[in-house]
Amino acid sequence: MKYTYKPNGVCSRAIEIEVEEEIVKNLTVIGGCNGNLKGIAKLVEGMKIEEVIKRLKGIECNRKRNILSRPNSKSIRRIICYKYLISLKFNIYNKKEQKMKKFENVAANEKSPKWENMIKREKKLSEKSGDIRTDFERDYTRVLYSTAYRRLKHKNQIYFSPKSDHICTRIEHVNYVESISYTIANTLGLNTELTKAISISHDLGHSPFGHQGEKVLDEISKREIGETFWHEKNGLNAVDNLILLENHNGDRINLNLTYAVRDGIISHCGEVNDKVLFPREEAINLEVYTKPNEYKPYTWEACVVKLADRIAYIGRDLEDSLSVQTLNKKQIDELDKILNLGKNMNNTNIISTLIRDLCENSSPEEGLKFSKEKVELLDKMNQFCIKNIYTNEKVESANRYFKLVLEEIYRTLYTRYDGENTINRLEQDISIYPKLIEGFIMWLETYTKGSNNGINKKLFNLKDNKDYAKAIIYYISGMTDKYAIDMYNEIISF
Repeated sequence: MKYTYKPNGVCSRAIEIEVEEEIVKNLTVIGGCNGNLKGIAKLVEGMKIEEVIKRLKGIECNRKRNILSRPNSKSIRRIICYKYLISLKFNIYNKKEQKMKKFENVAANEKSPKWENMIKREKKLSEKSGDIRTDFERDYTRVLYSTAYRRLKHKNQIYFSPKSDHICTRIEHVNYVESISYTIANTLGLNTELTKAISISHDLGHSPFGHQGEKVLDEISKREIGETFWHEKNGLNAVDNLILLENHNGDRINLNLTYAVRDGIISHCGEVNDKVLFPREEAINLEVYTKPNEYKPYTWEACVVKLADRIAYIGRDLEDSLSVQTLNKKQIDELDKILNLGKNMNNTNIISTLIRDLCENSSPEEGLKFSKEKVELLDKMNQFCIKNIYTNEKVESANRYFKLVLEEIYRTLYTRYDGENTINRLEQDISIYPKLIEGFIMWLETYTKGSNNGINKKLFNLKDNKDYAKAIIYYISGMTDKYAIDMYNEIISF
């Protein structure tokens, strides 16, 4: 990008500077000490703005005619005035600030015409005296304190049960999304409290074993109750109906999050290649969603999280694949050509490049979008992952095992169905499957209609076998990878 700056009180009339990613590509000084300035201008080409300023710091403009006749180092340093560059730095940064903060007028705040819908809850939260948190901060901490959030550390992202402790888990992915969306929202002038709350919540609906577990539960759900199962919808169901948190009276109650956060959860699908994102205008009933990505998010902040989700997983999946050595030399060479990063082929550079590109190319008028070059890069990276990672032989072997585990847990619990007498029927087999059945009974009683166990929403009528089937699916979806395997091992062990 080219900038022109007209300084005051010095001999030069103007400075023209071309900057690309903080690097001085070309510097032209119009007027002033012509020959010397041209020479110094050439010397600073290729330097970072900060480095040029650092080298010239403390040098003052001295326009005495005899200065060049003094053959000492100070005279050379005085040829370019430090205040030219420091003023230019602030001029460039101010322009950049103006450009990047232009989403401020559409941010989620009290000035927004959508504000009342954004902060709406099903029920009013009790307020403590002196509570200094905003609505979205309260949502963030309500999720942070929940056991469902804690369980994400034992749910895989791509690779199941790696020997290395450094392979991404679901909770680490969530932290990546939070960090990336915060940087984007802060740069663009959007509400970072809202992006944090959506980010920490967005994958609460993930089942054990990642997307393969989701696929298996979808098959069971279609077969047994005629409904689809997908983690975005299950995430909304979780925060609305399943996840409980103790209130100040010690009662376990539903999370009761704001509409903006709930919307961000169900509309976050990062697996769809959106070229441009705008938020929708209507505050629709979120229960009308029938499939992922059916509607656009309601807020710009939710749009940011949706894109941050993709940035977070695409590079990390590649990095983990290199770490666990599932890619051969031919595949690594292919990846190297796609990324074109050479020795700097790491997730830090991938994330940084994509964040900067998104921020530079987005505006409220043209939407949130990457440059054409980066859209093509993301598509190539995604195709590489599909071909070489997500369908890797070891991954496919694990997927067959996951299907066996989840199907067997479902079968074991469902075959104990006996209408209103189901809990008694389950209790008869506690000695056979103690952990599985005791845990399920305790959970089921919490959500069964007519139960006096807690003041949370009651979801299931045991007279209806489909309600019971749905209860088992919801219960399995909350399990960690390890817990699901422990339950399977209990089923097959003697």
